[in-house]
Amino acid sequence: MPFDPESLKYDANGLIPAIAQDFASGEVLMMAWMNAESIQRTLDSGQVTYWSRSRQAFWAKGETSGHVQKLVEFRIDCDRDCLLLKVDQTGPACHTNRRSCFYTVVQNGDEVITAAPMSA
Repeated sequence: MPFDPESLKYDANGLIPAIAQDFASGEVLMMAWMNAESIQRTLDSGQVTYWSRSRQAFWAKGETSGHVQKLVEFRIDCDRDCLLLKVDQTGPACHTNRRSCFYTVVQNGDEVITAAPMSA
């Protein structure tokens, strides 16, 4: 059956959460938002493209930093309201220059930073 981006369940703003996961290691890299057009751009080009809520514009991951995400696998959850993008990540995924955006762990009521920024 052909995939139709309009078959997904978007929020009131036409957006759906997308989790990026390293296809080789399984590490969760980041979460961002997509809309039907950014999904289609991603599927057509193979380069992951998100929707930036702050800029109200498309954001091809790595277009300015060079830290590109190449799509390996596109998955839809059972409720069709969240995406899992298995990617080949070049460099850090996080804007803080860390491999993953999920580098803060709450332990015993304290926030602990578990990863330093990657060197240039």
